[in-house]
Amino acid sequence: MRRTIIAGNWKMNKTITEALDLVRGLSMELKDVKDVDVVICPVFTALYSVSHEIEGSNIKLGAQNLFWEEKGAFTGEISAQMLKDANCDYVLIGHSERRNIFKETNEYVNRKLKAALKAELLPIVCVGERLEERQKNETFDVIRNHVTGALEGLSADDLKDIIIAYEPVWAIGTGQVATPEQAQEVHAFIRKLIADNFGSEVAEKLRIQYGGSVKPDNIKILIAQPDIDGALVGGAALKAESFLGIIKGCL
Repeated sequence: MRRTIIAGNWKMNKTITEALDLVRGLSMELKDVKDVDVVICPVFTALYSVSHEIEGSNIKLGAQNLFWEEKGAFTGEISAQMLKDANCDYVLIGHSERRNIFKETNEYVNRKLKAALKAELLPIVCVGERLEERQKNETFDVIRNHVTGALEGLSADDLKDIIIAYEPVWAIGTGQVATPEQAQEVHAFIRKLIADNFGSEVAEKLRIQYGGSVKPDNIKILIAQPDIDGALVGGAALKAESFLGIIKGCL
């Protein structure tokens, strides 16, 4: 049985003070929740402060991005080792906004993924199609490209520490959400890809999240699908009430 994981991607929101206010409310409400892995991904400036606030709680800390080099002349970047030093356990890699706004390629995603694994960070690797790609019936081609490109050169053993997040770009921040059937279809496709490339045992253990306008009122039907193992939450993770509603909807 795969363990459910709910991760909140705060994107470019929350000052340190605002971040601490939010996690205090979350920590109190989640103290008795044992059956769901909960991850929050604040902005870089808040990571260290938030790590101390959630110490001893059921909440794990994640970052929103990283660079693949350990140090050097890379202005504005942050390394996996620096994230570990800020007490991060997880890191998002290849989010659709990184791919579409900042033009990150599969090669970039792959290099970042390898850096995360080397530093013993748990990567959440994002894949997903844009609206025009879905309309052209290219969804599975895009997913295959993203998954195989991200995982190139990795071993079956590497995959035990990796989570994949399927995020249909057309459903992020739009209020639209893939139907449970649409989401399940892609999740099952991803799991088969993993089985074909790394073996059925690895595929069965791999956790695959859904991300795309997840809210308290749709999480139950999404999480009920056989290949959906959790959610990568955007806007609804910025308020304690809605994020808690999603987590409790998985219990």
